[in-house]
Amino acid sequence: MSVAVYVTYWACLLLLVYVFAGYPLAIWCWSWLLPRRICKLQITPTITVVMAINDGADLVQAKLANLLELDYPADKIDIVVACDGCRDDTAAQCRNFSGLQIRVMEFAERRGNAACLNDAAAGAAGELLLITDPRQQLDPQALRELAANLADPTVGAVSGEMRLSDASAGIARGIDACWRYETLIRHAESRSGSTVGVTGAIYAMRRSLFQPLPPGTILGDVLMPMTLAASGRRVVFEPLALSWVRSAQQSAEERRRMIRRLAGNFQLLQLAPWLLQPWRNPLWWRFVSHELLRLLAPWLLLLLTLCSALLATHHRLCAWSLLALLTGLAILLLDRRMPSAVARWLPVRLAVVFGYLNLFAAQALIAFARNRRMHLW
Repeated sequence: MSVAVYVTYWACLLLLVYVFAGYPLAIWCWSWLLPRRICKLQITPTITVVMAINDGADLVQAKLANLLELDYPADKIDIVVACDGCRDDTAAQCRNFSGLQIRVMEFAERRGNAACLNDAAAGAAGELLLITDPRQQLDPQALRELAANLADPTVGAVSGEMRLSDASAGIARGIDACWRYETLIRHAESRSGSTVGVTGAIYAMRRSLFQPLPPGTILGDVLMPMTLAASGRRVVFEPLALSWVRSAQQSAEERRRMIRRLAGNFQLLQLAPWLLQPWRNPLWWRFVSHELLRLLAPWLLLLLTLCSALLATHHRLCAWSLLALLTGLAILLLDRRMPSAVARWLPVRLAVVFGYLNLFAAQALIAFARNRRMHLW
């Protein structure tokens, strides 16, 4: 039995190392040894900005003003706003906003982001679609940088980079560090071929390549890129196309959003089982390593803790592993009681965010099984 436990211990440990360090290192090496060039050109095709909004009256004015400030020919931009069951005056504010060509689509019942994007894209006229979100503010040069990548005929979609505007406050400091880690992975994936997903708040694609998302899709910003890659087009990352967003300052505020997003990965397997077929999914290794194995991490951590406890008196490494795991758990519990004290040191903040992300990943499976209407806002 001790041999089986020892083998399980090493299997869990090595898988965790691979998920959070091995795959990022491997894709980074690939990107530098075998980079794929993008033929960028300064072009200004017509662009339809697509936004789906639910009760966004407190956000939409600032967002439209931000779009008005983009450094891009105004006569080549039009906007389609899909109001998804809005009970406030979002639609009226959009119609009354001057300086932009805005078409408002109102839906009485909430149907979710994917259904709204499908209808908005069907009514778009631009050569390109810019998918964005009312919460984020775009850098003035973002649209030009995205369009430049789409001058390359092999590129089907391009993602921008999201940054936190309040990264120096509260838990946002830890989240910002994790997001920069994620950005490095996406950059390496892009340099070596294609990214697995895009930033849902800022990405552009060829309108002719848009395929309607299945109703209720949560992670359209993963399914759409994977579909494009399967058709032979690249999905790339442009670090100069920036968007800015404020982060929640307390972990409780992040919980719902993160659980919903993580649950979307389980839904993807239900909606598109071909993603698990290497002969149909050209990004199979990246998808499994970047998205799916992370969902196993909380269970691997739990199993590693149990094995470490059983072997702690026999193997020094297992004893140190148990101590590290229990210390991480103690820090997470302390953060719930004294968040201001925990937030002072970067390693501790990173440990807290890592702990919460894995806790949310575990909860995501339960949430998906219990609530099949998570696609709603």
